[in-house]
Amino acid sequence: MPPFSASTGLEPGDPLDVLIVGAGLSGIGAAWHLQRGCPGKRYAILEARAAIGGTWDLFRYPGVRSDSDMYTLGYGFQPWTAGKAIADGPSIRRYIEDTARKAGIDRHIRFEHKVVAAGWSSADACWRIEVEAGPERERRTLHARFLHMCSGYYSYDEAYRPRFEGEDSFRGRMVQPQFWPQDLDWRGKRVVVVGSGATAVTLVPSMAREAAHVTMLQRSPTYIVSRPSEYRFARKYRRWLPEKPAYLLTRWRVIIESMLLYRVVRSKPELAREKIVAMARRQLGANYDVATHFTPRYKPWDQRLCVVPDGDLFKAIRSGRASVVTDHIARFAPGGLLLASGQFLAADVVVLATGLKIRILGGMTVSVDGHPFHAGDAMSYKGMMLSGLPNCVMTFGYTNASWTLKADLTASWVCRLLRHMDRHGQAIAVPRREPGVEPRPFLGFTSGYVRRAAGELPQQGARRPWQVYQNYLQDMLTIRFGRIADGVMHFGAKGSLP
Repeated sequence: MPPFSASTGLEPGDPLDVLIVGAGLSGIGAAWHLQRGCPGKRYAILEARAAIGGTWDLFRYPGVRSDSDMYTLGYGFQPWTAGKAIADGPSIRRYIEDTARKAGIDRHIRFEHKVVAAGWSSADACWRIEVEAGPERERRTLHARFLHMCSGYYSYDEAYRPRFEGEDSFRGRMVQPQFWPQDLDWRGKRVVVVGSGATAVTLVPSMAREAAHVTMLQRSPTYIVSRPSEYRFARKYRRWLPEKPAYLLTRWRVIIESMLLYRVVRSKPELAREKIVAMARRQLGANYDVATHFTPRYKPWDQRLCVVPDGDLFKAIRSGRASVVTDHIARFAPGGLLLASGQFLAADVVVLATGLKIRILGGMTVSVDGHPFHAGDAMSYKGMMLSGLPNCVMTFGYTNASWTLKADLTASWVCRLLRHMDRHGQAIAVPRREPGVEPRPFLGFTSGYVRRAAGELPQQGARRPWQVYQNYLQDMLTIRFGRIADGVMHFGAKGSLP
């Protein structure tokens, strides 16, 4: 764990120009844009874990993969050259590591540095960052003029964990995907995966290859669609064109097709429901009870759709190695789970894929000029900054498309903002909430993890620049070409908050 030393041009008391929090997809992308767009800025990346990768280093459960294609989850500046569009976790982690190494970004990362508090001083136009460093959690203080939060939106330390009657009597093993025990052996055993989201539909086919049987136990169905793990048109483009043009052409084709499909689904939800359910029926056969297990009560994209590459979940069900049960848990028993319907599921291993716990701004304590700041009281500015929070950008990706699309836009906008401030001799930038802007939920999802975090998430507004668009092209125009000094963003010199 290298210290902040003269070898990097940084001293513990010497303010950084930019401090990036998080060395996952967003953080490495933010550093790349900063090096390219603001080459004179001194920066560092603080990473609480001991490795690059963020989500893709944390999650180690069987079959872990992205449900977004890598042509859009990957960076716009770094082609994804592997064959599979729906990639596994280790491949994504290597891609992030390779990107950091090629650009020299890895030299700026301080591993095992967890940010626990950040206090803004308008008098100094600077953030005071409290960090716990190393295995001993040594307390350190750093200073930075600008803070770029790339720490994601959920807690790495805890997942959503409902409690069930009779848990203590269960004689088998109970695990959570986020904290997967590497010594877990499920070969030849009866496994119950509780949940129906992206993690559950990934785990079931993967574990079913070696388990005696895997049951996905869900309270209600989720929309599940099959997509090819490799795109034929991407292969053709790679044969016809050099690497970078082939990647960009594939990327833009996927972006446009995805946006059009999303628009159709949202404008014609009943037709979309029929099509998605019919796809499941074709995969599972006319005699399968698709109405019970694969027909949700909500409209498509009220919650995120789950993707299964090459229909692997459906194949596992057809083979008899996996099944789906739609019911509620009444209580645990020594040998399994008793359901509300009276059915008993025998289990040796229970996997609680019950969801994430949202955590904004990395879970750190934040203050502005000595006053506590709570993200839940703020309004989101262009989906990137928070009202009343100076010199701080929060990367938050799309819910209906790949996270990195918005992360890339955000990182390039940070460079625009910093260059604007330098040209005009400004030290402070803060968006000020306007009167009369109708507040709306930050995310338009009905998913459980969003509802549970209602008080933690900021609000968005009913009109720009407070509106959060789930639309890449609209964001691209607004973020890349919109005015920095738009009358809502307030600028000032060191000394007082504008």
